[in-house]
Amino acid sequence: MISYDHIMVRFGELSTKGKNKQDFIHRLYLNIKHALKEFDGLDIESRYDHIYVHLNGKDYEPIINRLQDVSGIQGLSLVHKTENDIEKIKQDSLELIKLEEGKTFKVKCKRSNKRFPLISDDIVRKVAPVILKNTDLKVDVHNPDILLNIEVRDEGTYIFVKTFEGAGGYPLGVGGKSMHMLSGGIDSPVAAYLLMRRGVKIECIHFASPPYTQEAVIYKLEDLLHKLNRYQPEIRLNIVPFTKIQEAIYDNAPESYCITLMRRMMYRLAERLAKRRKCPVISSGESVGQVASQTLQSINVINEVTNLPVIRPCAVMDKLEIISISKKIDTYDISIRPYEDCCTIFTPKAPKTAPQLNEAKSFEEKFDFESLIEDAINNVEVKIIS
Repeated sequence: MISYDHIMVRFGELSTKGKNKQDFIHRLYLNIKHALKEFDGLDIESRYDHIYVHLNGKDYEPIINRLQDVSGIQGLSLVHKTENDIEKIKQDSLELIKLEEGKTFKVKCKRSNKRFPLISDDIVRKVAPVILKNTDLKVDVHNPDILLNIEVRDEGTYIFVKTFEGAGGYPLGVGGKSMHMLSGGIDSPVAAYLLMRRGVKIECIHFASPPYTQEAVIYKLEDLLHKLNRYQPEIRLNIVPFTKIQEAIYDNAPESYCITLMRRMMYRLAERLAKRRKCPVISSGESVGQVASQTLQSINVINEVTNLPVIRPCAVMDKLEIISISKKIDTYDISIRPYEDCCTIFTPKAPKTAPQLNEAKSFEEKFDFESLIEDAINNVEVKIIS
């Protein structure tokens, strides 16, 4: 009995990469091998235009589901591979389309193998009448129930109907690594996912303030990162002790400026750790205007402490968009657990939405924050979430 025996992996944006294309494809190939290592008996073949997963009799559904989380994949087609012989193509096309449900069909053909004696239109003209004669299906070239695709390549002909959407973007790892500020709220895991989707690996930094914050916050972060492990198998979590810095801020600055100063200290810490860990950028889940520290004026004053680029994937997204993605990646229910981080615990009643840089600096001059930062960096706790 005929069956679908391969999954064809389509690259999408990788086709624009010119001389770097093969490097990107090789990275995607390695990522696919890692993602599918739990499935025994699969063979994975890399070619210039596609990667093929040989199912070898395995159920395709869990494999497709896993591949849909691998960044760099534009689409996935469940295909049957046959010989470059028109009689065999006609026979297998008929048998495959009988497996599908619908009343109308269309045949579409692409011939990459120019040595094949028939052009694409001729192949369609050979296959469609066989289907019309041997089934109850009717032709509909505009909106068919079944679209039968035939791709004639050098190594064989691929016939398929079912196509699935991929994650898009670039293969994880081709975009370098970012030091990502992870709070435990809704936004920062979404920002991490969007970065990984563009091929950027993440390493996380979290600011802990015991005894003001609970140990449950760390468990919450671990659960969030386990969800993100679906897209990056191993994530380093750097937990920075932040209590002494926060207490010094509240002892030396008016309450309205405390969030601004805390964020400035966080960016100083993130920069130092990023340089130590060879991360060329910092990233966060900040969204413009969402809270007092994320107005443009606040961002400008806070960002002044670092020369590293700061990537904010959620910057122009509204909350409903961010929530929608968090539900898609299954982090939402974890993010809304009622365990607060150091920013929410210490939120002032009337935070400054338009802080002045000279005022922020004058408050910082009242205490030796450099020694506090150095002490915090030297006492970072590291967890590897995999």
